Amino acid sequence: MLDTNFIVREPLLDPKQKVLGYEFSLQNAGGMTPSDADGIDLVEFVAKELNRQESGWMLEGNLIFLDASPALLLNEALVALPPKNIVLIVAALDFTNPDIFEALKALQAEGYGIMLRGADLNGPDAALLTLVTHVEIVDDVIPASVADAIKHASVRFVARGVDSWEAYDACAELGMDAFVGNLYMTTKPGSHPKGLNPAQAMILQLMDMVRKNSDVRQLEGILKRDAGLSYKLLRYINSAGFGLGAEIQSLRHAVTMLGYSPLYRWLSLLLATASSAGYSPVLMHTAVVRGRFAELLGKGFIPKSDVENLFVSGMFSLLDRLLGISMEEVLENIQLSEPVTQALLSREGMYGPFLALAEACELKNNEKIGELADSLFVSPEQVNEAHLAALAWAPSFPMPVRITPTAFLPAHAAAELKSTSTDGR
Repeated sequence: MLDTNFIVREPLLDPKQKVLGYEFSLQNAGGMTPSDADGIDLVEFVAKELNRQESGWMLEGNLIFLDASPALLLNEALVALPPKNIVLIVAALDFTNPDIFEALKALQAEGYGIMLRGADLNGPDAALLTLVTHVEIVDDVIPASVADAIKHASVRFVARGVDSWEAYDACAELGMDAFVGNLYMTTKPGSHPKGLNPAQAMILQLMDMVRKNSDVRQLEGILKRDAGLSYKLLRYINSAGFGLGAEIQSLRHAVTMLGYSPLYRWLSLLLATASSAGYSPVLMHTAVVRGRFAELLGKGFIPKSDVENLFVSGMFSLLDRLLGISMEEVLENIQLSEPVTQALLSREGMYGPFLALAEACELKNNEKIGELADSLFVSPEQVNEAHLAALAWAPSFPMPVRITPTAFLPAHAAAELKSTSTDGR
């Protein structure tokens, strides 16, 4: 079992900044290097949490990239994972071991992906391209010979160490298939307009009213100012992901069926997608995972009535990057409780440490993970269970279609909204 190790994830992005999978690694609470046995434990834990017999693979289309030591490649633990969703990261040197070479051929025949790491593609390692499905490139500057290989090889190339958006764009243009690292956590220059657009300002106002349990008629009055936003909200709530079994025909109906708390969550998602430029799917996804992760960590440790605020803290922790404004400006536009504000600004207060621990599991070599877990009296196993449960939950959480400021709604849709928004009055 993973008694002293924390699972850390790094997202792999496609050229459009969408998450195509995660690389999982281990961070030891005591600063020690995880052993080969720990790597096998990681595989067994991932299989138990994410590949359940009754529901199958719980990350839908996402791949998991795992550092595969020779001991793991020869271990039966891998059979518990679905081959089509797993990519094994193998050092180029390991291909020289005859036993490992045969094991890799067998694993690839079964459908597992194999990613080559640490290869010299200008030398003899170029011959390994026919034996793998992915190749990791660690550099901002791609040599001409490697660039030619990227264009003509059938394998997929993954860039690591791309530390600027200019390099990201250059690699994407070159034909790189995926990118791993935390570059996505920085705002792409020129991708956001300054200030809030009208749709964002209105959603913030609605969220503040929902938080105060304002009368639903007041909420409807605000929504009537923007027919496009109203239509999108109703269309979103009626999406298959909610599984309500009955069509929601008005905001009042939505509140009756769902309650204020779920409505608040989904307004926060709409807020993050109400950008006229620079919308980042990976930031949106990370915010959802953070919110759920923090919420699961807090269950049993803080009052039930406060757990919802952990989700809000996680969701809002990336609003500054999603909206292209400072966190201080975000907080000027919506009144939140003091503990949530403390968490967002300084990672302190009642909720701050839970959010900080969720963030720490997004970064390799983060020595604070063990310290944060100890301060909250949670074990590595509890953290790992919450982490993978949050990743498994995120795809099932219905994401809104991206909305933009008004003036996009067809006349017939506006007429439909007008007729439905008055139902039950």
